[in-house]
Amino acid sequence: MGASVPMELKLLLAAVIIGLVQIVWAAAAGSGGERDFAWLSGPRDDPRPVGTVAGRLDRALKNFLETFPLFAAALLACLAAGKLGSLTLYGSALYVAARALYVPVYAAGISMVRTLIWAASLIGLIMVIVAFFQ
Repeated sequence: MGASVPMELKLLLAAVIIGLVQIVWAAAAGSGGERDFAWLSGPRDDPRPVGTVAGRLDRALKNFLETFPLFAAALLACLAAGKLGSLTLYGSALYVAARALYVPVYAAGISMVRTLIWAASLIGLIMVIVAFFQ
């Protein structure tokens, strides 16, 4: 068999799974009410309101989509440059753990904790970037 897969790549795939869960969760929360099946399966030319939690889930997804490409690019650059190590491992773990916690905390409306969790995910991303330049 081939060489073992670095834990950082497993964490990258864990982040992909978190993103997929967010997509499904936001879509499910955004259905119902004025957003009936006909509207959801159509072109959605006329925007329709969503509830509070659905709006939060949508914003959390948008936030994930802002940071995930940066995380993936930084981690893959470290892999390609042979820079994987404790900094990329702990940074990746911090990013993934924080992103997993961010969504339910945001959905629950816990503002200050949500911001601290977001900051932790950003610190994890920065750790991966710093590892590249060491």
